[in-house]
Amino acid sequence: MSTHYTATDIRGVNPIVAMPFTSQGEIDERSFIRLLEHLASTGAHGVTLFGIASEFPKLDDNERDRLSQLFISTLAGGPLYRAMSITDHSTELAVKRARRYRALGADALMLLPPFFLSPSPQAVQAHIYAVLEAVDIPVMVQYAPGETGLPITPQQLADVAERYPHAVFKIECNPPVEYTREFLRFAPQASVLNGYAGLYMLKMLEAGGKGVMPGCSFTEVYVQIYRHWQAGEYGQADALHQRLLPFIQRWMSHCEYIIQVEKTVLLERGIIASDYCRRPGWTLTETDRSAIDDFRQTFGLC
Repeated sequence: MSTHYTATDIRGVNPIVAMPFTSQGEIDERSFIRLLEHLASTGAHGVTLFGIASEFPKLDDNERDRLSQLFISTLAGGPLYRAMSITDHSTELAVKRARRYRALGADALMLLPPFFLSPSPQAVQAHIYAVLEAVDIPVMVQYAPGETGLPITPQQLADVAERYPHAVFKIECNPPVEYTREFLRFAPQASVLNGYAGLYMLKMLEAGGKGVMPGCSFTEVYVQIYRHWQAGEYGQADALHQRLLPFIQRWMSHCEYIIQVEKTVLLERGIIASDYCRRPGWTLTETDRSAIDDFRQTFGLC
């Protein structure tokens, strides 16, 4: 049975779990468990499975079911809230999956609104409402127009916040800061997190955001930045973030690029056994690999 979390509990550093594969492209359960155990030791507040960084479109249903069980059982009783992403484009399937994940023990959900074949704004709204009405745990409504091509206005998002107090909002338009300020002007009670590798982490916290949802291969860096911020050590938080920015700005030029980089960092840290990404993916250059070495040395990631 999961601990009862509310929307205000969904905050802090909440990395998206990478998906370890063998060098033949099969799920590597041993590396997956080792990665989850590592994340539980980083000081993160939560962790989310089946986000874009989890390569969710490249998993079949049997793999998702098995990974869901491992995710919940491995992290049971630990310090992290466990969130699982709902990515189905069918409203009926999304509702069923939300209820199944809730029954399995998920503490929260993340919801990627449907975008394939450009559904109407009314259909998207109905989809979001249906999932929110299906469960009583926090649901992070994801706004990622760069990846989905789906625009949602701050007022439309505020309507969701007003109607459903257990909704949380993951805002990752580029840039997200002004959008977030306008959204919070309409819905000041809402909880907002930001993804996008933490590029806008400090600006989003200044704007009223509650946390960051980056990848998972250098979670400790984000935790350190967040702790400085929470302690009022804004100069130290900014200095550390400025050291991080040149790396993540380059890697975030394409989603597949940073997914591959994160996997390679995890491999070189000895956390997973292979940095294989299912195809189509991204091929790192020797310059990329040299930058990863510089990055690990800069932040002491052994």
